[in-house]
Amino acid sequence: MTFWDVFHGANAGYVQELYEKYLSDPDSVDAETRALFARWRPPMAGPTSSVPEMGATPAVDIKKVVGGVNYAEAIRQYGHLMAQIDPLGMRNIGDPSLNPTTHGITEEELRAFPASMIGGPIAAQSRDAYQAVQALRQVYTSKIGFDYEHVREPSEREWLCFTAESGQFRPPQDPINPTALLKRLTEVEAFERFIHRIFPGKHRFSIEGLDVMVPIVDEIIGASAESGVRNILIGMAHRGRLNMLTHLLGKPYASVFAEFKDPVQQGKFRDDLGWTGDVKYHLGANRALQNGQPVAMMITMAPNPSHLEFVNPVVEGMSRAAGTSAARGGAPVFNPNITLPILIHGDAAFPGQGIVAETLNLSRLPGYWTGGTIHIIANNQLGYTTEPVDSRSTIYASDLAKGFKIPVIHVNADDPEGAIEAARIAFAYLAKFQRDFVIDLVGYRRYGHNEGDEPAFTQPTLYQIIEQHPTARALWGETLVERGILEKGEPDAILNRQMDTLQGILERLDLEKDLINERPVPPPAGAAKRTKSAISAARLRELNTSLLDFPESFTLHPKLQKVVKRRQESLNDSAAKLIDWSQAEDLAMASILADGIAIRLTGQDAERGTFSQRHAVFHDYKTNAQYVPLQALPQAAASYEVHNSPLSESAALGFEYGYNVQEPGRLVLWEAQYGDFDNGAQVIIDEFLVSARAKWGQTPSLVMLLPHGYEGAGPDHSSARPERFLQMAAETNMRVANPTTAAQYFHLLRRQALLLKSDPLPLIVLTPKSLLRNALVNSSLNELVNGRWQPVIDDEGAKANADQIRRVILVSGKLYVDLVNSEAYRNRTDVAIVRVEQLYPFPINEIADVMEGYKQAEMLVWAQEEPENMGAWEFARPYLTGLASGRWMLKGITRPRNSSSAEGSSAWHIVNQAKLIEQVLGIPQQTAAVNESKVKHGV
Repeated sequence: MTFWDVFHGANAGYVQELYEKYLSDPDSVDAETRALFARWRPPMAGPTSSVPEMGATPAVDIKKVVGGVNYAEAIRQYGHLMAQIDPLGMRNIGDPSLNPTTHGITEEELRAFPASMIGGPIAAQSRDAYQAVQALRQVYTSKIGFDYEHVREPSEREWLCFTAESGQFRPPQDPINPTALLKRLTEVEAFERFIHRIFPGKHRFSIEGLDVMVPIVDEIIGASAESGVRNILIGMAHRGRLNMLTHLLGKPYASVFAEFKDPVQQGKFRDDLGWTGDVKYHLGANRALQNGQPVAMMITMAPNPSHLEFVNPVVEGMSRAAGTSAARGGAPVFNPNITLPILIHGDAAFPGQGIVAETLNLSRLPGYWTGGTIHIIANNQLGYTTEPVDSRSTIYASDLAKGFKIPVIHVNADDPEGAIEAARIAFAYLAKFQRDFVIDLVGYRRYGHNEGDEPAFTQPTLYQIIEQHPTARALWGETLVERGILEKGEPDAILNRQMDTLQGILERLDLEKDLINERPVPPPAGAAKRTKSAISAARLRELNTSLLDFPESFTLHPKLQKVVKRRQESLNDSAAKLIDWSQAEDLAMASILADGIAIRLTGQDAERGTFSQRHAVFHDYKTNAQYVPLQALPQAAASYEVHNSPLSESAALGFEYGYNVQEPGRLVLWEAQYGDFDNGAQVIIDEFLVSARAKWGQTPSLVMLLPHGYEGAGPDHSSARPERFLQMAAETNMRVANPTTAAQYFHLLRRQALLLKSDPLPLIVLTPKSLLRNALVNSSLNELVNGRWQPVIDDEGAKANADQIRRVILVSGKLYVDLVNSEAYRNRTDVAIVRVEQLYPFPINEIADVMEGYKQAEMLVWAQEEPENMGAWEFARPYLTGLASGRWMLKGITRPRNSSSAEGSSAWHIVNQAKLIEQVLGIPQQTAAVNESKVKHGV
């Protein structure tokens, strides 16, 4: 058999291709292949008497060569399965391919081959293939597991391989300060020990067992500072959070101890209701530092609720905002080199929480890319009481990342040098390729899930091992003693000195001075009411002309040509109601940009709009080239961006929340495809959007656009679930609006933008669907020029004959249009239909003012399409009961209470909607059968 007999089929073609490259340019192939072709020629190349066949060299067994090469590659690919990455020594999977006999070769036979056969940087330092393989095993099967064969980009894979095998980031090639590392580990351990002793039973979610996580982040921060990164955004769950806050963000020990004392601060009772605060291991912090000195780098840890991984997209959004320049017209500019997100995950949560996958999916999308994220899995090999076998279907906690082609390093948490190397590689990879990297830090949890939990109830043998296992500090101290760097007993002396320091801080504690509890500054009273959102007709016409000024070479879709023409003419007559919802939005956003306020709009199909109404991005009918009018706006003094989001709600909304709180001076909007899709983001809404002010002092102003209205589309496309927002409405924590005209929407958006600095609040807008093109929603130029946001809109027709009005109907949203368009309403002179456009803060004073105009009214009706247990009725009832008491009969007319938001049949919707309208207008039912039907079918 010759050397070339082992190549056939596709392999033969590959060899032939390599040989042809060699013939045309010997330098186009690597040195080893060059040497091979200098000795041997592929048979398919034809006879050449000067090049003998391999068969002429009987000392070489080609199967052994192939076996040796395959063995080396198996170590590179699967060595992590044999790596000693578990500090407790309980997990070592192994793989048959890591045994040379699997490949038909022995150690003695490997000694007969040159090291060049193994390849890579190790070959140059080895005398033969055996020594090279042993060096490979040292790299790939020690206390670090390199897991990158799933990375598809050859350049990335080659870089990872070279980096691992060259040891360029590994001590002693890249030295560390061993005593400084010991002092850092001592600070980490002493902090936990001290709190455990002084505050027994208090929850702190100790880092012990993963102590080296602090030096890992130290290393990343140091490398970031040297590279010019100006913002580091950290997101993490509870495990080790207090330790990170003190040692990485510089939160004073005294402040932490004061929080553990948990005093009730003096203050007025009502004030305390508006500021709940949060438990200490949920709080965030920020600090600008480098080597303990203030520098132009901001390190921020985002506050995080107990929904462990939901901070992930929030941090990514913060990072995107921090790296984005938006101070001029056009598209914003994102610089990935000045911002770095670090996400620290739980090992059970990383594969178990869907938000992780949603966030990873954002990592390479144009509107969400942050230049790469370093992920650290705080892997204590236990999820509360659940073992990995019951919590994931993968070998590693990190395997989810492989689907996104993210490289992984598994590292033993008792190996500080390996952990530092992993941190260095992670940052270097991110800096070079601007993509995510995962460090799977495998350790253990010294105590239970919290310090009051008894873990031995469920893992008795595991905790017998942990109880006897020395800490990472103790092990590293022993190593330094063995290396002659420290004297015996010196590591413990360092620990004792640190414990004494902490004791001294505790003894000097002053609760009033040391307890840091910053409350948000309340906005100036009446700021929203005083805001003037109207602008001049001349300015609006100028903006409208600019928005519709397409490039000469741009070809519009034929159907859109009519839309553009209509918009060009809509402002000619100031009194004509020709401005539809979408044009009002465009004009509002154009004016906001002209005011110097940047805008970011994202959502499912946000560029075109779910109902083909927006067209923020036009596509050339012939070339598919894109044109964004708001980015081409000459009057713009700030940037505009719009992106279709992935089919995600939690991560997508969380990202926008993070972007918003990081850059509160920009108007940030997220639009759901249908309003009820916000169900998928309920954790972000509950835990961040509506409660962040009370818990953490954050002041979000994110806008949610939620299409809402009962039109027979079924329970999943009818309701934006306003009742959920209203249930959480308290202490003026948001604004909820259900506008019914284009002018109202225009003024609402402009008011929101103008309040970003003085009175920022989240804004929930119930937007129309079918009404987007309904003439009753259209507004005139005069209404934009002379109007303002109206929380309540009175019935202008009814005011003319106010003395005849007996029944005043309060209605919000689309039902108003259905009522005034109904046959039953025509010629009615005893009914006033009043629109409640703002649901929260509930405009009870404005409603009271309206009611004063109807002196003869006998009944006050709240009408809604939603079932009684949904919509705004239950929220509005207490306000209206107090208002109506002793003056008017109060009645709520709704669909009956139901577990589903709407009918699944469009036919039944039509029937029920008609009967609902009759009831609202007070039309007597004709027969008992009709009354029975209304109960049975939903009215």
